Amino acid sequence: MTQITDKSEPQIAAWQWRQIVNGATDTAIITTDLQGRVTSWNTGASKILGWEPAEMLGQSLSRVFPEQDQEAQLRREIEDALSKGKGGGEEGWRLRKDGSRFWAVGELSPIRDKSDVVGFLKILRDRTAQRNAEEAIREERHALEVLNRAGSALAAETDLERLVQIVTDAGVALTGAEFGAFFYNVINNAGESYMLYTLSGAPIEAFSKFPMPRNTEVFAPTFLGQGIVRSEDITKDPRYGKNSPRKGMPEGHLPVRSYLAVSVISRTGEVLGGLFFGHARTGVFNERSERGLSGLAAEAAVAIDNVRLSQAMQREIEERKRAQEALVELNATLEGQVTERTEQLRKNEEALRQSQKMEAVGQLTGGVAHDFNNLLQIIMGNLDTLQRNLPSESGRLQRAARKAMTGAQRAATLTQRLLAFSRRQPLDPKPLDVNALVNGLSDMIHRTLGETIDVETVLGAGVWRVEADPAELEAAIINLAVNARDAMTNGGRLTIETSNAHIDEAYVASHTEVVAGQYVAIAVTDTGAGMDSKTVAQAFEPFFTTKAVGKGTGLGLSQVYGFVKQSGGHVKIYSEVGEGTTVKLYLPRLAAQAAGVEQAESTPNPEAGQEETILVLEDDDEVRAYSVETLRELGYRVIEAHDGPSALRLLERQPRVDLLFTDVVLPGGLTGAQVATQAKTLRPALKVLFTTGYARNTIIHHGRLDKGVQLIVKPFSFGDLAAKVRDVLDGASD
Repeated sequence: MTQITDKSEPQIAAWQWRQIVNGATDTAIITTDLQGRVTSWNTGASKILGWEPAEMLGQSLSRVFPEQDQEAQLRREIEDALSKGKGGGEEGWRLRKDGSRFWAVGELSPIRDKSDVVGFLKILRDRTAQRNAEEAIREERHALEVLNRAGSALAAETDLERLVQIVTDAGVALTGAEFGAFFYNVINNAGESYMLYTLSGAPIEAFSKFPMPRNTEVFAPTFLGQGIVRSEDITKDPRYGKNSPRKGMPEGHLPVRSYLAVSVISRTGEVLGGLFFGHARTGVFNERSERGLSGLAAEAAVAIDNVRLSQAMQREIEERKRAQEALVELNATLEGQVTERTEQLRKNEEALRQSQKMEAVGQLTGGVAHDFNNLLQIIMGNLDTLQRNLPSESGRLQRAARKAMTGAQRAATLTQRLLAFSRRQPLDPKPLDVNALVNGLSDMIHRTLGETIDVETVLGAGVWRVEADPAELEAAIINLAVNARDAMTNGGRLTIETSNAHIDEAYVASHTEVVAGQYVAIAVTDTGAGMDSKTVAQAFEPFFTTKAVGKGTGLGLSQVYGFVKQSGGHVKIYSEVGEGTTVKLYLPRLAAQAAGVEQAESTPNPEAGQEETILVLEDDDEVRAYSVETLRELGYRVIEAHDGPSALRLLERQPRVDLLFTDVVLPGGLTGAQVATQAKTLRPALKVLFTTGYARNTIIHHGRLDKGVQLIVKPFSFGDLAAKVRDVLDGASD
């Protein structure tokens, strides 16, 4: 150790050293003598370990080590420090004064006076937060690995029993449960019993001596598909132990304290069964367990559906083979019928795959359209504000704003087509006379197509009425007419024909998602270039187009497909290359004549009445800001909330609220419809106006708005919102 002899060089005083050491409040800096007794204790040590200096000076540093090997651990660190220059360095548990443990890393280094070791310096840092974060990452990685392995195994498995066992085993691995079980949703004649199907983590004998679980308050939510049930301690759950004669688990039952259960629901909404997991300790399952198990249950439902479908197809194939063999034996002339049946089965399978693909693409496009509608609401709303406030002399800026608004409106149109294809657009169906609608469109179609296209309408006699959204039906027919014009580059003939039609069971057997019954058919036929079978098979897919780049979006036929399907109908293309194309729309016959729909009177003055107050409920900050600014500009008094609970609290405090303007999809556990229901309970006279960019089942069922629901679809303009709000406020109470 070098001695400083130059008195002119600055020295650091002892009090300064103490201040420097105590300034390290996130690090414990401790010195000991050769026996490990504490000789100094900084502020960081007090903060991390809990002891004050007076409590530790002269005491052994072994107190900070776990109780099982305190002295031995300190002695090892001292020996390593003397022999290797550093002791410790490994991460591990340490003890605080209050007995709690924390994860730490620390080193013990010798303090030397020249060549002699006179004591030791201990540096200790709290690593609990980092360890917890690393542990969380490991758990997430483990969960993903389990789900990926399970997903791969489920995709390849065709045996239902093995498939369900894979799911149950994966659930045990995913949640950390001691055991798990899958029960099919099978009820006995008494309405009580469920059938055990698989068990994981325990031998089957552990359950075989007990009767099947009954329809109790604990099990019922799972088999009714009412959501996940998780309990820190099921024996303390208020639903537990209410059924005679055992009032809980029977004697000898596997010990269950922590409890987690989730429904397995098919794509049709049927509750196939339930996954149940237990542990003898309390508090084992958490939100991460719920998320992982929800994903696993969804994968299980798809896999079970697919296996059932595969088994059904396999049984059908086997039956076909047996029938084929019998027919060959009886009469060789029936070989042609067997071949025809085989081809029909192949077409059925292809139709099913196509239907599933279209459904998957529809869900994806619907979600994308929802996000785009929120973005477009912000863009178009602010462009609208800009246009209304630009001075008249700003010609160049006004032109730029108009062009931007035109582009945004085109984007909104494309988004609505995406929603139409995904069957998520909000329809407002009304009883329609199809002949009257087509007849009214014929002149406009003729003007739209030009002089080189002859337009002919053939209206059937006694055509039945249908129930459909008139605006969307008109748009569908116009889309088909424009497509037909593009196929007739050198001119031609377009024929629009209406007729009554009946779809029988034979046709339904070879076309998925079609229901037998009476329909009104609208056929749009052109004499254009026609399409080959490959093009016809892809024609309804979004963004598929045979037109040159920049000449079409590929969404016209997708919109028609989505609208017709959402209306409960069917659409079919007939085409041959060089011969032309016919697209037939089938809309279900209206069974009973509905009462006429009153047309809302236009409101001449959309301005606010005196002190009229509107509560705006919207989770998107920018969309909410635009809505609030617009309504205030119209003269309304506006209060705002970002989620359902906040809105309900405002309703309780505000002296006057005339209208709730709410988004349908909201965070915070409540949908817009649920908030509206609770709000109407607080204020029965409250008017409600919904807005959405993506129709969910909360206010729209079977493709139509629920009765009495008022809706404005995003993106909406200043004028749209002003008129709709005035219309709702001036209308009769719901």
